[in-house]
Amino acid sequence: MPTMTVNGLRTNVHLVPGGGTETVVFLHGMGTDSLASFYLTLAPPVAAAGVDVISYDLRGHGKTERPERGYTIADFIADLDDLLDQLDLDRPVHLVGNSFGGTLAYSYAVAKPERVRSIVCIESEPATELWADKMAQILEHTVRFLKVEESFDWIEANYSAHHRRLARMAAERITSTSMAEEVPLGPLLTLDQVAGIDCPVLSILGSHGYQADDLNALTSLLPRGELHVFEGQGHSVLVEQHREVRELLLNWISRHGRPRG
Repeated sequence: MPTMTVNGLRTNVHLVPGGGTETVVFLHGMGTDSLASFYLTLAPPVAAAGVDVISYDLRGHGKTERPERGYTIADFIADLDDLLDQLDLDRPVHLVGNSFGGTLAYSYAVAKPERVRSIVCIESEPATELWADKMAQILEHTVRFLKVEESFDWIEANYSAHHRRLARMAAERITSTSMAEEVPLGPLLTLDQVAGIDCPVLSILGSHGYQADDLNALTSLLPRGELHVFEGQGHSVLVEQHREVRELLLNWISRHGRPRG
């Protein structure tokens, strides 16, 4: 995996050429996540289907540099924009985001609509005021929870030693940076801006996910929005339904890619 300097930060980037006419950029979630979540689920089969794949660790995550400050959505947008500039892509890309990665995809589509062919959001919502309020509460609770040593014992007892290690990494990322403070600041999107996203948008979620009701309403605002709900599924669709998500994604790219020839 090459290391590139993106927007001034050493950034871990993974490129898988598919030899086709379409490019997917995978955007992972926040805290415990990294590009590995896509590398282990969607990236290889999508590339094998003839789609060029770009994955990278967001700032402060995985093997990418972790600055103390600089975690507004504007910073993440600038990173993605500089990465696409450096890769010298001559075509718009499909943005596929999980959780916060999908939030970033919405914001990037508003900031740079000419660079986005479509969006696929997995358990994500745009960075509206409602999202910011929820994120602030979630991050505040997470910081308090991870400051208590016994919390890691509880995580291991109720989940696994692997989840304990992930929680340790998340605690280090969040408490050593301004991530929890800056992420909810946005810049936030108005509902009119969300409604102005005119590329195709597919929202994928579990019926038991924490944002299911909100996403139903938000998807109806999008002129080319579609919704796919996995019944009985919570906030773990990418892991537990990755084969089904892969088929949805490949079908989506086939429908919304640029015409061949």
